[in-house]
Amino acid sequence: MEQSSRARTGRLSLPDASLYYEVRGSGPALLLIATGNGDATPYGPMADALAETRTVISYDRRGFSRSTRFTDGPDDGRVAEDASDARHLIDHLAGGRADVFGSCSGGVVALQLLQQHPDRVRRIVVHEPPLASVLPDAEHWIGFYDDLYTTYRRHGLTEAKAVFREHVGLGGETRPPAGSELPPAELERLLTRLRRNTVYWFEHEVRSWPRHRLDLDALRAVADRLVPAGSDTGRQEFAYRPIRALAEQLDRPLTHLPGGHAGPVTHPSGFADDLLRLFAG
Repeated sequence: MEQSSRARTGRLSLPDASLYYEVRGSGPALLLIATGNGDATPYGPMADALAETRTVISYDRRGFSRSTRFTDGPDDGRVAEDASDARHLIDHLAGGRADVFGSCSGGVVALQLLQQHPDRVRRIVVHEPPLASVLPDAEHWIGFYDDLYTTYRRHGLTEAKAVFREHVGLGGETRPPAGSELPPAELERLLTRLRRNTVYWFEHEVRSWPRHRLDLDALRAVADRLVPAGSDTGRQEFAYRPIRALAEQLDRPLTHLPGGHAGPVTHPSGFADDLLRLFAG
């Protein structure tokens, strides 16, 4: 592994993909699964705080940023594919078992990982996954994401992003706090990756992931390992509704974490403190 100022970096080679990852700290393993932007870097300040007591593993999801996919497949199979990637990283870097955190699209992957490979998970915190499928008005919200894709194709990325941010609860601050910003050159590299990732997300995830259906019976069997989490300041937003519904369906208490939907980025220290308490509980 290469050494950087913040993390040890490396790659995991799989038959159909190459996954870029970062490892920080020492102690019990904690895997962080990236959001819809697919990139490990926005979790950096939170990962640094968590690494004071944990071995923190973060990575770019398959097809995003520095992680390459070598084969194409149906979009509705990508959640299971991502869960398999998370399992391989746990096996490779954590000896086969880890705590797990996932937010937004990363929360969908985390739930699928718990369902698909429960033996790899000690405890899992899932923050605001966009699972419209668990809602009583699921068809309305699945239609919204279908229409969002149509907006992207007809009117372009800028207009589609504006519609998305307004409806899911990203209208407020989404940048990291003062003092945790990236150096200019590193920030520019990140923004270049994120622009490319946004196109990839619209093409491959915006329609299929909200309609993804979990096996709730399988999750109930291991629900004692699951901590559903919503944002502290975004309880009126759409992003909060699926995790609230899922917590009710699995009969699990709903925990609230700092900030809104982008809390892991905007409140990294407070988010890290709460995660450490949840994983220790």
